[in-house]
Order: sequence, then C-alpha cells, then structure tokens
Amino acid sequence: MFAPETYAARRSALARQLDGLIVILGNDNVPMNYAGNVYGFRQDGSFLYYGGLDEPGLALTIDADTGESVLYGHEPTLDDAIWEGPMASLGDRAAAIGIPTTAVPDALEEAVASARHAGRTVHVLPPYRAVHKIRLAKMLDEDASSIQASEPLIDAVIAQRLVKSDEEVAEIEKAVALAKEVHELAMSLAHPGRTEWEIAGAIEGHLAGQGGFPAFPIILTKHGETLHNHASGAVLDAGDLLLIDTGAVVPGTRYASDITRVAPVGGTFSDRQRDVYQIVLDAQTACIEGMAPGVPFRDLHQLAGLTLTRGLQGLGLMTGDAEEAVAAGAHALFMPHGLGHPMGLDVHDMEGLGEDRVGYDDEFQRSDQFGTKYLRFGRRLDAGHVMTVEPGCYFIPALMDVWQREGKHLDFIDYDALSSWRDFGGVRLEDDVLVTDVGFRVLGPEIPKAPEAVETIIRAGASA
Repeated sequence: MFAPETYAARRSALARQLDGLIVILGNDNVPMNYAGNVYGFRQDGSFLYYGGLDEPGLALTIDADTGESVLYGHEPTLDDAIWEGPMASLGDRAAAIGIPTTAVPDALEEAVASARHAGRTVHVLPPYRAVHKIRLAKMLDEDASSIQASEPLIDAVIAQRLVKSDEEVAEIEKAVALAKEVHELAMSLAHPGRTEWEIAGAIEGHLAGQGGFPAFPIILTKHGETLHNHASGAVLDAGDLLLIDTGAVVPGTRYASDITRVAPVGGTFSDRQRDVYQIVLDAQTACIEGMAPGVPFRDLHQLAGLTLTRGLQGLGLMTGDAEEAVAAGAHALFMPHGLGHPMGLDVHDMEGLGEDRVGYDDEFQRSDQFGTKYLRFGRRLDAGHVMTVEPGCYFIPALMDVWQREGKHLDFIDYDALSSWRDFGGVRLEDDVLVTDVGFRVLGPEIPKAPEAVETIIRAGASA
C-alpha cells in the first residue's frame, strides 16, 4: 500500500470533479463450488486506486460536496481470528488509507437511500460481477440487468487513473522485474520433451513464492497463431516456437505487468523463424521509438502494420504498395489485433469501465476494419500513460483459408507463397512503456529480446 495521504489525495481530486455521493464497491470472495471454497481473491481496480485495501467485503463512499469518505465493512470476529488469524480493526484499516469514518456494510444502503431522498446524485461505476449488480439494483431501485452507471464518474476515474504518478510507475516496474524472472525461467525450460503445463506451472510457482500471482491466465503455447492459447499438455519438440505471454501482480499495491517473449525450443531459431522474429522486433522498436505526448496510438498501430508489411514483402508473402496494403487492411491477415492497451492496476487498465471510453474520444473513434477494430486504444498519448506495445505476426490457417477462398486482397497477398507457412505458428513481442514529457521509457529491467540473447538463455538452461 501507499501512504494514507496518497489515497486521500486521489479521493479529493475525484470529489472536485463531481457533486453528490460517489459509491465504489470492493470485491467479495467468489465461491468455486460451495461457499467456503473460494477462488483466489482479486480486488477491484478502482477500489484499490481510491481505497488501497486488498481484502474482500469492503466498500467506500466519497461525498463530493464535503470531501468526506466512509469505509464500510465488518469488524473482525472471533471466528475470523480462528480461521484466518488476527485482523486489524476496521478503524485501523480505514486509518491506513486516510479515512476517519467507518460503518457496517448495511449502512451503505442507508447512505444511498438518504442521498436519493435528498435529491442528490448517486454516482456508481459499471458493475461486472452479478452480486454487485444485484446490490446496486436494490440500492438504486433499478433493474439489475441495466444499472445506470454514472458517465461523469466513469470519465473522471479514467482521466485520473490513465495518468500514472511516479510511485505508480515504480510499482509497475516492480511488476516488470517479476515478469523478467519468470520469462527467463520459462526460456530456460524451453527444451524438447517438456510440456506447456510444466513451464506454466513453474511460472505460477515462482510468482507465488514472491507473494505475487499472474496478472491474467498465462498464455503459453507452441501454437502462437492462436492469440490467447493457454497452456495444455502439449509436448515441446525441437524447432517449435514457444510463445510466452504473462505478467505479474506485485504484492502490496497490486500493480501489474504484461510481457510477451518467444523462445525457439532447443535454443536455435531457424532461418525462417529468425526472419519473422526480426520483422516483429523491427515493428515493435519503431512503435516504441515513436511514442511521445500528442502522438495518436492509432498511428503507431498503423506504423506496426506498415513495418510488418514491408518485412513480409521481403519474404515474398506480400506484394504491391505497402501503404495501400495497410490502408486496405491486408496486413491484418498476419496481425489481426491491436498494438496494445493501457497498463496499471488492471492488465487491460480500466477495461471494466468501457473500452471505448478509455481508449477513444471525440477525435478518435474505433475503426470497423478487421484487425484495427480490435485496437483497444486509439487516442493521443499523454505523459504518464503506460501502454503495452505488442505487435505480432501469425500464420493462422483458418483465416488464410477464408481469405483465399473469398479472394481478399489479391493485390497484396501471395497466397501461393503462403502455402508453405501454414505450420509456422506465431510471434509476438510485448513490453510496457511509459510516455514521458519528451518521449518514452521502457519500464523495468531489460528482458532478453534480441534473438541471440534468447538463444543463450535457452542453451544455458539445457546445461543447468
């Protein structure tokens, strides 16, 4: 956690943007198969931002007219002490985040009812868990399927959370440092005969030993052409490309990282693998170096497509004018996703508040073109934004077959040449990058990315 003053300042800044009563619900434990057997707890990102406490059963209100905040929760009971161990009082927990006033959970309903009776606006964020929809529906006298979240609150939270403070950046860098450890571990295990499960398990175990956990379900596969493929019992063979997309959540503040690397199983890239890898690396480098305040992230997405297209033209897989190919969306056969997304307390930071509200504005609207329509963030960058930059190149047989059958982009794609690439897989490279006042900074310690550096770690792992 940060100092109490940090959370108090965040709440005060939010209160100044609104009037009425702001309600922010923390998450509860979620049962797996009965009430006492729960999934690992994950706190709501906005509650962590304004309330800091990483534990279930809490909520807070911010009175935007007076600036006063209240923390709602249960005092620990004897049963809690027996089963969970000693816990701080609710008052002590509130003091740790700069809140002098506490109340029992049911008092939240009373506070909302009082505000509504007085004709005051009650601001809530979009609920993404069923229990919160039901609770808010009861409080606001609305249908649980259509809770009217407060657009002014959503916009104010997005504006505040998008710009990271120095202490937030430092926490993200800790998360990147943890990611470096597990990526190097995974590379060292990328040898024939191992299973994807074995390597993914090693990642989870290492993070647990540091008090952290994966920022999202680990993507780890020798079938990198499937964008979100999770580990399976697939056995690695020499010559496979192992795509490793994982991040870490750090203990304490729970900021996250999101990093992707690709490892040649056995320790040597083939010529064809190295060529594609270098094209993706060139695209990522160009996009990172293009980051600066005022630059539209959508322009960088297009730059990734242009660099990718020119590289694939060099391999004889694409033809024609590169800029026309990108404008037409032909490159999306090989990169059918966006360049990146904001990072912070959520790995897709604030996606629960509405992806378009976070990533687009009056100047930039989401494209309906295949590939670019999956770009999560298109607006101009500002100093303090932390973004992933993650171009990729994939050979997806199902997509290739459909496009060839439909005769799509025949002026730009050589389908005959592509026929020998169907079993290639995919390459994606991803880092977390801060937009500074004058440009950019790649966050955290350097994680091996040059092909020779990756090969060295894998070969060293074989002799360990």
